[in-house]
This record gives sequence, structure tokens and C-alpha cells, in this order.
Amino acid sequence: MAKSNQRLKPTPEFSTEAEEREFWETHDSVDYIDWSGAQAVTFPNLKPSTETISLRLPAPVLSDLKALANKRDVPYQSLLKLFVAERVAAEWRVAAGRGSLSNKALQPTSRSRKKTKRAPTARG
Repeated sequence: MAKSNQRLKPTPEFSTEAEEREFWETHDSVDYIDWSGAQAVTFPNLKPSTETISLRLPAPVLSDLKALANKRDVPYQSLLKLFVAERVAAEWRVAAGRGSLSNKALQPTSRSRKKTKRAPTARG
């Protein structure tokens, strides 16, 4: 049963997205929003948030990866993404624990990094 508009609590103002996220993680939106007029929607044209790359692996490594993926009944590309993500997270934890990286160095790299021109190479 929906609450009447007179009984809804006012939604607080948030200064940051993190503050808003923390609030909604600990509060029920039913107390603040009248959902009775809400409609279900779909987003069929969303683009995946992944980037396609080309990666060359030695044949034995790829064969082993495919065998492991087959044992787990998952696509080998998905298993590779999982392995890479786990290893990257572990490396960041180790680096942070050693204090070998400054806070600035721990920040993700910028997507707007300028591309440098490479000198032409002779191919033959």
C-alpha cells in the first residue's frame, strides 16, 4: 500500500554521490518516494562498459586456460577476465600495504590521456 504524499518524508539534500549512496543503503525509499505511479522500463540499447583488446598468449597457456574454463563450465574469456581482475586487485593491495605508492599513484589512470605519436618503423 502506497503512502499518501502528506506522509512522505522529505528527501534530504546530498553534497556528494557517496553521501547519497550511503543514505540510500541505510534507508527505505518507500518512506521518501511515492512509487504508485512508477512504470517499468527497459534499456535495450545500452553499450557494454568493456573495451575490446587484442591479446596474444602462448598456445600452451591458452590451452590450459580453456581446459580450466571447461572444468568450471564457463567461457574462457570470462575466466581470463576474472583472473586478471583478481590479480590486479591483489597487486594494488600489496602496493598499498608496502606504502610504496603515493595516494596519487593509487588513483586509476586517466581515460583522457594524450596519445603520443610513434616514430615510423620499417617493416620488411
